[in-house]
Amino acid sequence: MIVELMEMPAEEHDEVWLKNALQQAIMLELATLPPYLCGLWSIEDQDQGSDVFATIQEVVFDEMSHLGLVCNMLTTIGGVPRIADASVVPKYPGPLPGGVRPELTVCLAGLTRETVDMFSQIERPDAPVVDPEKVNTSIGDFYSEILEVFRSHQGLITGARQVTRNMSSHGKGNDVVALTSFDDVEAAVEIIKEQGEGTAASPENPFPGKPGELAHFYSFREIFHGRKLIQVSEDPRRFDFQGDEIPMPRTLPMGTVPGGGWAQGGVPVSAEVKELLETFNRSYSSLLRFLEGAWQADQPNAAATLLNKSVGQMFQLQGTAQQLMRIPLPDGSGKNYGPEFRYIETGG
Repeated sequence: MIVELMEMPAEEHDEVWLKNALQQAIMLELATLPPYLCGLWSIEDQDQGSDVFATIQEVVFDEMSHLGLVCNMLTTIGGVPRIADASVVPKYPGPLPGGVRPELTVCLAGLTRETVDMFSQIERPDAPVVDPEKVNTSIGDFYSEILEVFRSHQGLITGARQVTRNMSSHGKGNDVVALTSFDDVEAAVEIIKEQGEGTAASPENPFPGKPGELAHFYSFREIFHGRKLIQVSEDPRRFDFQGDEIPMPRTLPMGTVPGGGWAQGGVPVSAEVKELLETFNRSYSSLLRFLEGAWQADQPNAAATLLNKSVGQMFQLQGTAQQLMRIPLPDGSGKNYGPEFRYIETGG
């Protein structure tokens, strides 16, 4: 548990602590992708050119690069990421892995103001420049502690099993790069923290895909408030959601997936829905196995091939997810099915 790791005395923050912390961080990064993807995929085709669609899509690509960077942090100190394992794969609805933001329940549902609020709570920094709220153990706090342990144990960094991928088209900080020195690790942690939370002085993403792009927390708060975040005062410097209107896109009304999945949650499932759910869950499970394999491969070419397969698998998931999102639930609620993101063991 991240909270327990954070509470351990500083003198116990050793190699074992760091490997455990990085495994938790990998699960934390992975946990953000299914809810963000459900929101993204629920946007109707005719609104996929909207600012909201572009914003969530960029956040998804950022989170993918963060996941890769954290995997490289673990392998550079001799660890092995566990990704394709039913005991660690995030489950929904439920808390974030490791006890970060314990007051928050993360669920899978279509894009609404309520789910966008949830997205922003995941990314919330300790001291945002707008919409302040007390936070218990932010993600940024956790990464700061990880960096301090790396600083004290720089000899652990070996550069082993580093997987790389050019993602610069999504921002100057989005490449998955090899981490062979403390400076490399420090730069990676800075990217992860500031793309998500901004800085103490500014809501902007210092590593944007396009000029003026905001950090994830503020991007999601803009969508929630329906207005652009602008600076309204110079001295003191103050920001508020008083800019141009941001309309919510038209969406497929995906309902909230119950614990364990639709059937396990007591929702009747037709043969068609069951087949689509099984197809999606098996593809998602294959994606996770490709990802895990990439950071276990001995040769860079083999790692790159497995990583490419995982990315290809993610794009294939979208079609199945949107088929589910067009099938009404049988309860007359006006809501539809959607993907479960359940991990299935090989042959399961």
